[in-house]
Amino acid sequence: MAGLDKVFLPLGGTPLIFYCLKVFETAAEIDDVILVLSESSVDRGEELIRHEGLVKASRVVAGGPRRQDSVANGLRILADCDIVIIHDGARPLVDRDLISRALDAVAETGAASAAVPVKDTIKVAGPDMIVTETPDRRTLWAAQTPQIFRTDLLRDAHQRVTHDVTDDASMVESIGARIKLFMGAYENLKVTMPEDVALAESILAARIDARVHGAP
Repeated sequence: MAGLDKVFLPLGGTPLIFYCLKVFETAAEIDDVILVLSESSVDRGEELIRHEGLVKASRVVAGGPRRQDSVANGLRILADCDIVIIHDGARPLVDRDLISRALDAVAETGAASAAVPVKDTIKVAGPDMIVTETPDRRTLWAAQTPQIFRTDLLRDAHQRVTHDVTDDASMVESIGARIKLFMGAYENLKVTMPEDVALAESILAARIDARVHGAP
């Protein structure tokens, strides 16, 4: 994103991160929200929360050099609770159904992640670009957020795991916990490239249009 903090990119005229915050604000099951941002964006995040009158987003904290460091910074100031949900601020199209499915899924194993079945055939290749394996795509799922955990389990994983991981589910899995997958949503896209903004805006516009016209 050419060095821009993508969570503040305008989406329908509103900072992208607001859509995540609003969903968690209106979810009855959520008591507290910790917003973790790059150090240079903390003031901007606090101003957004004040301007939008968000109540559950009680604190904004600076992140760290790695994703897992940022999550750890948020965990340090989190109030005592049994369950914690981690969500990527670059996924603005999360909805309350996803949150509900997360809460249902975590009851089984204490750790769960949104995921969707992969649509494409996946090839495994070496540095020489020669295919070494074609896994059965019926067993492959693309992980998303929200990811949800028993708080004690997630804290334990963050204390024990020092190697780099790509998400919290991988970290918890590495200490021997079972991860339950629950159905995510293909619309729950991660804004990574500039063209993703246009796609997210079109999905958002379709949702608004459906609400206005009373579509289910």
